Amino acid sequence: MGETHLANLDIDVAEIKKLVQLVEKHCLEELTVEEGDLAVTIKGSRAPAPPVVAREDLHSVVERPTAEDGAASAPAKEGEPAEEIEGNIVDIVAPLVGVFYRAPAPDAPPFVEVGDQIEVGTEIGLIEAMKVFSPIPSEVAGEVVAIPAENGKLVQQGDVLVRVRVPE
Repeated sequence: MGETHLANLDIDVAEIKKLVQLVEKHCLEELTVEEGDLAVTIKGSRAPAPPVVAREDLHSVVERPTAEDGAASAPAKEGEPAEEIEGNIVDIVAPLVGVFYRAPAPDAPPFVEVGDQIEVGTEIGLIEAMKVFSPIPSEVAGEVVAIPAENGKLVQQGDVLVRVRVPE
């Protein structure tokens, strides 16, 4: 009976399966696709991944010795990691593939500019994937020294969005 109902609505089950795979692959909370008067919403089965992925990416660059000595985050700002990331520069990277936006709307000011002082949790931009906008928070506090990602352009997972100089 379910198949008959779907057939009456003119829904391609293969397309729905592709959308489910996209939601799972990119760990999206929710995906809605509208065509005419028909709308299909697919909800992810777990919590949103973008901030978690960003933290993992940053921890792998900034806090490598943490795993060795069991300390929290204080050692991340001194010694070996500082040399690995060119002094005290930390890259905030794209946690997923999508279009990067520097501002919340086309006529709004950018979230951050070069020279801005930011705190942990400061939104540095948005990434739009499948009409879902994911805020990208900073995982570090410091001064924005570069914004390599272009507004409105596609970014790949791991691409540098913003570079931040953190205090030593």
